[in-house]
Amino acid sequence: MSEHEHDDEDGYTGDATLVVGETELAVRVQLRGHFQPIDGYYHWYGRITASPELSTLLGGRKTKAEIRTPEGSAPCELSDPDTWDRYRVMGTSTPPFHVPKSLSEIEAATA
Repeated sequence: MSEHEHDDEDGYTGDATLVVGETELAVRVQLRGHFQPIDGYYHWYGRITASPELSTLLGGRKTKAEIRTPEGSAPCELSDPDTWDRYRVMGTSTPPFHVPKSLSEIEAATA
């Protein structure tokens, strides 16, 4: 199995680096996104697999961060963890994963 997989054309599941302040953490993420025509922005979001290091660093608080994948990087916001200690991650505009920008790219991804 590859280092990361694509479950659909607008998403990323795999390894990432989360940068919080001066701290870099290796994490596993599941990210998705969609274009919102009402505001004209691409909104992306997902979950970070439970990480004791991240929980210790954040202590359940919201914070700004940067997320890096092999496909790109983007500023993001981490919100309160869920019951399973998975932090939600969200961002607006260019996501840290590839998004098809043409019909031919979409068709190639589904072929």
